[in-house]
Amino acid sequence: MSESEGLFIGVDVGTGSARAGVFDRQGRMLGCAAHPIRLWKPQPDFVEQSSEDIWRACAAAVREAMNAAGAAPPCIAGVGFDATCSLVALDERGGPVTVSPTGRDEQNIIVWMDHRAVAQADRINAGGHDVLHYVGGRISPEMQSPKLLWLKENLPQTWKRTARFFDLPDYLAYCATGDETRSLCSTVCKWTYLGHESAASGDSFGRWDPAYWNAIGLGEVAREGFVRIGTRIRPPGEALGRGMTVAAARDFGLQPGTAVGVSIIDAHAGGLGLLGAALDGAEPAAADMERRLALIGGTSSCHMAVSREPRFIEGVWGPYFGAMIPGLWLTEGGQSATGALIDHIIFSHARGGDVRREAEQAGRSVYDALNARLDRLAAGSEFPARLTRDLHVMPDFHGNRSPRADASLRGMISGLRLSDTVDDLALLYLAAIQAVAHGTRHIVETLNAGGYRIVTLFACGGGTKNPVFLREHADITRLRIVLPRESEAILLGAAILGAVAAGAYSSVLDAMGAMNHAERVIEPAGGSIAEYHDAKHRVFHRMYEDQMAYRGMMA
Repeated sequence: MSESEGLFIGVDVGTGSARAGVFDRQGRMLGCAAHPIRLWKPQPDFVEQSSEDIWRACAAAVREAMNAAGAAPPCIAGVGFDATCSLVALDERGGPVTVSPTGRDEQNIIVWMDHRAVAQADRINAGGHDVLHYVGGRISPEMQSPKLLWLKENLPQTWKRTARFFDLPDYLAYCATGDETRSLCSTVCKWTYLGHESAASGDSFGRWDPAYWNAIGLGEVAREGFVRIGTRIRPPGEALGRGMTVAAARDFGLQPGTAVGVSIIDAHAGGLGLLGAALDGAEPAAADMERRLALIGGTSSCHMAVSREPRFIEGVWGPYFGAMIPGLWLTEGGQSATGALIDHIIFSHARGGDVRREAEQAGRSVYDALNARLDRLAAGSEFPARLTRDLHVMPDFHGNRSPRADASLRGMISGLRLSDTVDDLALLYLAAIQAVAHGTRHIVETLNAGGYRIVTLFACGGGTKNPVFLREHADITRLRIVLPRESEAILLGAAILGAVAAGAYSSVLDAMGAMNHAERVIEPAGGSIAEYHDAKHRVFHRMYEDQMAYRGMMA
């Protein structure tokens, strides 16, 4: 492929929409589009989607992004997919199989954030299985084997009918190519696949552990030879089969045979779109990567760090071999509700509707309106963060993903008054942002205690468009924050897979070096602001201790 040849498409499926972006070889986005996807919540802790609805949304987003970029089908050399780590059930013919108590086949995806399998996860964790060493010591109900066990125990007809279970990113690559290859990313991170061990077949990296599946009550998965969950596992970015099928190309408005790369989870795509950027005039070597953390924010947040050697850190997912950057180990922290928590705080408040209407009338976002309100409130304060001196939030409204790894934890608020003004909402909004940032600080402290030397946070996602979110994260974590030139880093990461699959770059790391670029650096404050946040961090930890004490009292 010549230097000037080819554009690349990244397709990203989040919780609420499918998005597509068209990129050139330097990582510049030429056009993008988004299309909404459906979400069902048939009962508390159940969250479901439709694979066919998502595929249609992906196709619509790709066509619209192509139009926005002014790109013709022959210009597209490669396509990469990322998505949430949601579980897709298909029958022998590739049709949807219900995962829902409603019995509707259309609802054939258990979304990543679904917590129906908490009891199954607890039972699995009680077994102390060897594979759990590679998921931070505890399986999460957001991972796939507890969800599979829930389906077997609660929807036995679904369990019998399902011929193939896919992680959503792998499902998209399968729809595009007809190739059932699973990604080393999804299988290692969410399915307990041992990517670092010798494969049973030379055509795969790593191996499944039959003893684990037998022990947890899913022995038939192993006896079937793992055909339902994947027998060929390859690294992200490797070219799949003969490229895009005629049917998929027709759906997307592309040419048959367009290269498609092995997929990746959405947060991991964000890591690919961030961590390769040159900083202080130098591109990072493998050793420098251990001083960097990718923060991918959205409904939830993920914290991605890579190392040359495995780092076993209690309560933090991993170490995962080759799950993001081939050849390097990945450690993955995360918060189950960040953007979702902030929105919940705003829109469940008695004055949330008032702020929304005020923002709409002014032609700005709710967050901008609240930020302006905070600026007015802080006019007489030493610094804005001090407004929450007597207001504290424990952010685990949807449990704690890491480093406490306890899905049963719940949120707490201390310091409420008998008042529900818009000013009260603004202060609670600020306290919630600070709580999320203290969660990130806790994760960074845990990673550094486990051998990392993180000094820089590379950030992308919705929160990075909010100056208050960025300021509080820099000041609370005491890390400088780097914002990328391309704000849609997740889409860029997916496009990198397409570029590697098309042969534009020899490796994912080479593509990252060419297509990642830093734009702005935010430095943390010191002095009295740092001392204030140190005190708030002590409160953050004390609130957890208090919740544990309450549980003991009520036991």
